[in-house]
Amino acid sequence: MSARILVVDDVEANVRLLEAKLAAEYYEVISAGDGPSALAKAASEKPDIILLDVMMPGMDGFQVCRKLKDDPATRHIPVVLVTALDGRSDRVAGLEAGADEFLTKPIDDVMLFARVRSLTRLKAVIDELREREASGRRMGLIGGAAARMGGAGGRILVVDDQERQAKRLTGELAIEHRPVMETDPEKALLSARGPVDLVIVNAGAKAFDGLRFAAQLRSDEATRGVPVLAIVDFDDRPRLVKALEIGVNDILAKPVDPQELAARAKTQIRRKRYTDYLRHNLDQSLELAVTDQLTGLHNRRYMTGQLEALMARAARGGEPVALLVIDIDHFKKINDSFGHDVGDEVLREFAVRLASNVRAVDLPIRFGGEEFVVVMPGTQLAAARRIAERIRLHVAGSPFQVLHGRQQLDVTISIGVAVSLPGEDRPYTLLKRADEAVYEAKSTGRNRVIAHAA
Repeated sequence: MSARILVVDDVEANVRLLEAKLAAEYYEVISAGDGPSALAKAASEKPDIILLDVMMPGMDGFQVCRKLKDDPATRHIPVVLVTALDGRSDRVAGLEAGADEFLTKPIDDVMLFARVRSLTRLKAVIDELREREASGRRMGLIGGAAARMGGAGGRILVVDDQERQAKRLTGELAIEHRPVMETDPEKALLSARGPVDLVIVNAGAKAFDGLRFAAQLRSDEATRGVPVLAIVDFDDRPRLVKALEIGVNDILAKPVDPQELAARAKTQIRRKRYTDYLRHNLDQSLELAVTDQLTGLHNRRYMTGQLEALMARAARGGEPVALLVIDIDHFKKINDSFGHDVGDEVLREFAVRLASNVRAVDLPIRFGGEEFVVVMPGTQLAAARRIAERIRLHVAGSPFQVLHGRQQLDVTISIGVAVSLPGEDRPYTLLKRADEAVYEAKSTGRNRVIAHAA
């Protein structure tokens, strides 16, 4: 997977060296020589990853990283700080500034490319979620301001067969989070399916294979989105690289530094909260796209897709599809006499009565205004007519309570029924017959069911 990488360094030779290495691996490279230029290019070029030198005049890498993470347009871009410094305090400072990784000069090529590949996969997932969320906003399906990548106090599962180390980790994490410890990998896999914000696994566990456990988390749909932080001996290079290749989100060196543990856990939980927010908005936008907001029934858009598929199957020799078109009688008079708020109450109450009188396989839909449709898979005309009559009786059988129960309205409906013909695959023709039937029901007195066989 290729990516666009922004390299930021005030030393030209360092930039050229990284450009050559990355270009040889088919990455697209852009560069900046100082902090302000880096911020401008990050906003305009939208890179997939930023390799950011720490020691720069004027605005250092820590300051640039903070500004990137404070900007809604760039905070989702992974940042790898690159420096000659190798002190614990510098590493922690970089992570607390929002960096995703901290590489030490001279840069190890294996680690560099393993990290780039890992972060590229992560960025691709976030980009797709962001793009879909933006589409939902443009369509008006998502409202409100965009979320920040914030939030602390996560639920953390520590998986380690070394009980002493696990207790020390949970003790450190308990200052800010809600950690639980598990020494059995099978039980841990079940626990990870619950509400967990981060899994920390000892990759060097003796009683089980920590990397295989991480791979199992990644292969299970229920746990695929849970971030994994692996504790790895950095002298064991093959295991370290393999951890990143199988999808571990972050790695933590042994012996574990408490501040670095806290910083990396906070980074992973913050990002999970952000991706959860995007996924929630995506689910919400998909639901809103096919749901009528007033009644809670499916809308016309949803009906179109479902009816096309059902009729195509019926035309190939499958079971027929029946259709009810329902119109609330004299609905305009209700709106004119009592106002649109009462009209909305009637529509909502009718939707409840309609949904409670159709079968589980049927699709009750608000077609528009006071007109409703029920799509009935695998239904013959006689059965559809019986169900239509049941709906009519249930609506006319008791008054609608409106104005908070202060007023009762007698409401009736007219229903047209039609069923698909052999070889018929066009929803329009079925809708037309059902619509003609409901028109006949209205013109012959209303409050009745008319069925058209053909």
